Parts: sequence; C-alpha cells; structure tokens
Amino acid sequence: MSITSWLSVELKIGLISKEYPLKNLLLIVTLPAVLAACAAAPQSATAPGDSPARVATAEDSLQQGENASRKVNAKAGEQATEDSLPSLELTEDLMFKLLSSEIAYQRGDWQSGYVTMLAMAQQTRDPRIARRAAEMALAAKRADEALTAVRLWRTLAPHSDEAIQYNLSFIILGDNLSEAKPILEERLREARPHTRGLMAFQIQRLLSRAKDKSAAFALLEDVLAPYGDLPEAHLALAQSAIGRGDVERARKEAQLALKVRPDSELAILTLAQASTDKSDATKLLADFLARYPKSREVRVAYARMLVDQQQYKKARAEFETLLKDQPQDLTTLFALGILSAQVNDMPAAEKYLTAYLETLSAQPDEERDPTQALLILAQIAEERKDPATALKWLAQIEPGEGYFSAQIKRAQLNAKRGDLASARKLLHEINASGEREQSQVVIAEAQMLRDANRLPEAMTVLQAGVKRFPNNTDLLYDYAMLAEKRNQLDVMEASLRKIIELAPNNQHAYNALGYSFAERNIRLDEAYALIEKALKLAPDDPFIMDSMGWVQFRLGRLKEAEALLQRAYELRPDAEIAVHLGEVLWVKGQKADAQKLWRDAQIKDPQNDTLKSTLARLNVQL
Repeated sequence: MSITSWLSVELKIGLISKEYPLKNLLLIVTLPAVLAACAAAPQSATAPGDSPARVATAEDSLQQGENASRKVNAKAGEQATEDSLPSLELTEDLMFKLLSSEIAYQRGDWQSGYVTMLAMAQQTRDPRIARRAAEMALAAKRADEALTAVRLWRTLAPHSDEAIQYNLSFIILGDNLSEAKPILEERLREARPHTRGLMAFQIQRLLSRAKDKSAAFALLEDVLAPYGDLPEAHLALAQSAIGRGDVERARKEAQLALKVRPDSELAILTLAQASTDKSDATKLLADFLARYPKSREVRVAYARMLVDQQQYKKARAEFETLLKDQPQDLTTLFALGILSAQVNDMPAAEKYLTAYLETLSAQPDEERDPTQALLILAQIAEERKDPATALKWLAQIEPGEGYFSAQIKRAQLNAKRGDLASARKLLHEINASGEREQSQVVIAEAQMLRDANRLPEAMTVLQAGVKRFPNNTDLLYDYAMLAEKRNQLDVMEASLRKIIELAPNNQHAYNALGYSFAERNIRLDEAYALIEKALKLAPDDPFIMDSMGWVQFRLGRLKEAEALLQRAYELRPDAEIAVHLGEVLWVKGQKADAQKLWRDAQIKDPQNDTLKSTLARLNVQL
C-alpha cells in the first residue's frame, strides 16, 4: 500500500457540486442546507449553492453556518405578513371527503385523491388543502396537475414563501422564465437588506435548473442589475457563468465583487476557480493571504492547491498554520499526517495521525472512518521494522471498508515475523468474496512464499490462481515476475503479452517486459520501444524512468541515461534506482559519486539483489 495513494482522500482541491435527491419538490424550492448556510456564514465566505461548479473549501464554512442561518430565516419569517386561514367547520361531509381522498391516494389511486382534494381546496379556499393536492400530484410525478394545485395554493396564500418557491420552481423547470421575472424581482425588492445576498444565491441556484441556460443567465442579469453594490449579486453571476463555461465573465464578476468587498473569501475563491491556469490561481490565493492572513477558507483552498501541485512541504506549512487556530480540526490533523508521511517525516506523521484518531474517538463523526489512518500508521510501523505496533493498529480496524486489506496485512506481518504457517492459515480463513479479493489472497500467499525463498511453492500457488482466473491481470503480472526470477523467460513473456492484450494501457506490463530485456542486454531496440510506450502512459513514474535510463545505458547513451536516472532518483530515492545511477556514474569515471549512491542503497535495502550482483560484477567493495 502506498502512502501517496491516500492523498486524494481529503486533500485534493476539487470543484464540488452536490445534487440533492428530489423526493418531493420541497427539496427543490425550500432553502436547502448549503444555501441556507450562506446567510450566517461570514460575508467573505458566502456560497452560491450547488451551481455546476463550486469552490470546494467554501462548503465547509457554509455547513458550519447552517443552524445560525435557520435562525435568521425564522426571524425574518416572523416579521413577514401572514396569510389568514378560512374559518372552516369540520362537517361530516368535509371529513368524509378528506378521508376518502387520502384512502384513495394510499391505495394507489392518486388521481381520485388529487381531484377530490383540489375540489375541496377550491370550495373551502384553504391553502393547506391545496398544498396537499400538490403533494399528491408530485408524488405521482404529474407536473401539470401539480402546477395547477400550486397556483391555487399561491392564490390562496399569496404571502406564503413556501408556495411562492414551489410556484417558481415549476415555472423555471418548465422554462416559463418570463413568468418568473416579476416574482423574482418582487422577492429581491421586498427582501430585508441583510438577507438580499442570500436571496441572490437562491435565485441563481433556482435558475441553474432551467433547460435554457442562456435565457436563465439573461434573466439572472436582469433581476440582479439594480444590486451592483451587492457582492453576492456579482458572485451569483460568476457562479452561473462558470456553469455555462464562460470563465471570462466569471472572472469579471468575481473581480467586481472584490472591488465592493476586498476581503471577501468567496470572491477570491471564485476568482481562483475561474482561472484556467493553476499557477495563476495559486498566486491569487497566496497574495490574498498576504493581505488577509486570518482567511481560513482561503488558506484551506491554497493548501489543497499546493497538494494538487505536489508541493507537499509548502502545503504542510499551510496546514500547520491552520492547526494553530483549530488544534482539534480533524481534516487538518489527517492532512498533516499524510503530508508528513509524504515528505518522509514519519515521527510527525505518527504524531498527527495518532492525534487524529484520539480526537475522532473523543468527538465521533459518522462520516469519518478511522480505517485509512490506522492502515497508514500500520504501514509506518512496518517500515520501521516494528511489526508488533503495526499489528496493534491493524487490530483496531473494524469490519467494513479496509477490513479485508487489514487482514491481508496482518497475515503478511506474521509471515515477516517468521510465522509463515500461521500467516498462511490466516489467509485461508479470510472470507474473500469475488474474483478481486480471492486473487489478492493468492497474490499475498505467493509473495509470502517468495519472501521465504520457497519459490517452487509460490509458483504452484500462482499457477493455480492463473488457472482459476486466467484473465486476471494482477495474477498474471505476479506470475510473470516470479517466472522472470526463476529465469523462465518464455512464461514471463507470454504472461506479460497476455496482460498487454487484455489491458493495452497497462504501463507496468510494457515496462516489466522491456526492463527484463534491458537487464539481460538482449533485444534492446524492442526493450526501448516497450519502455517508451510505458513512459507515454505514465510520464511521471520514477520506476519507468529508471527502466528507460537503464536501456539507454545498455545502448551506450550515457548522457541520456544519467539525466533520466537522476530525475527518477529525485522523484523516488529508491535503492534499485540508486544502483543503476551508480553504475552509470562508475562507467563515466565518477567512482566516488557512484560508491556514495551504493552505500546509501545498502543502508536502505541491505538485501537488495541488484546491488549485490552489481557490486560483485564490478568487483567493488564498499
């Protein structure tokens, strides 16, 4: 398991768009949680709802503001004009019709229930009955009938915010935008100043559902035109422009919002979101932080961008700044743990991930699973040759996602401690379901046997696995690698070529086959072509760079070989890459540099076969 593979879990910046399941129209027209949070979040971190593209880090602050927002909306509602309800006597006839309507609806006859309910609403002029008729039509997915009931509901309760929003949603979903314009203008005009920004985002979100995106954007421009001094108006337009792919207009609107409110976090985040160049976006956020260092949401976004650009040390520094303000923030602790591992600071990685687990235990969060942190801590302990601690972490992983991997790892650790029999027994007891998990058990067992130098047994295990799952590329790859180690080149080549046939974009198969030729100094032109193909598929893979450097060396191109191997070693200071680079330098006459590299490789991996064979072949003593 690679520590790097966990980076995308919580760190990568993304433009997140949430879709809320529409069980009924209430989820479209009432104030959704993300939008509601806008009202109470700091003015610099107001969010525009679930437009097609959105700055991810603004969402956290919006979520935190949800409860306070509801209080704001409730207070505003208390001051709104209330619609009077008719004084109705619950006669036997009325009771009978209400009950018969509900019974018909419950029995699946929505139409009878709807027609009766709508007729009673028209007769009694009670908006609650009209609303119930609308709900019945909505549940039956009958848009026309629902709209009829909603229009009646709004007529009977002209000041009902809920009825108005139902009506608006139907109008917009039906692309009757001209009918929506006066309603939207009136709502903005009558909104209290401190809620008008929220209203702008509500309107933007609502219009984002229209089929005619150009007409919807034009309508949004019209209704927001009188509010040029409102930064949220410009940001609503910016988000709508991003949704239409018009980044130039989005940048313009975000800049206007910043002009009105220079410290607006959402404005700078939106401007960065609309930037087509990552380096420009990063610089925008860095400059903003220089002026407003307390802008937490911007710092989070900036840190995530640095991770996305693999600037891990800089990203870690930003998360450390964030941790000073909120020492128990789970996301920050987890990020620091992974980033510390990425820059090879394992003590810090352990410290932060352990703190993450302790904080999570004290403050349980159902949306957070400790499994990833436990697996990484186990891997760190394993890498420092502390299998007991690694097993301790793995024992804390509960059934669920990651549990299967933890059981595999437990077996592997037992094998490394010399108890191969119990390790194999544990593997055979794992409840592996499906080809993927069953093949992983086979691969793990074969690797244990290989590490114990019981190669014939490992080969037997893999042969049985390949026979059972003949098109499993993972099994075929391990089978090929073991065949190569046993010098069964025909089996190796046949297995790797089958992988290439099954998965033409599998860079590892091309690389392994090409490297095996280069290592034996045979078929070098074919080796070059195979590794070149692998490098095109994965241009930043240091191990494929190493293979290309090695084949260049075999072809006598020392300059090209050194450049590639230096680059590979910078990306991944692996013992095998060090051995190859050392041999190139040795041949070039830089023997002291070569010996230093080999000594470093010996410290990292004293049992490395490539190092041993290279030193023996060159008759070098370290």
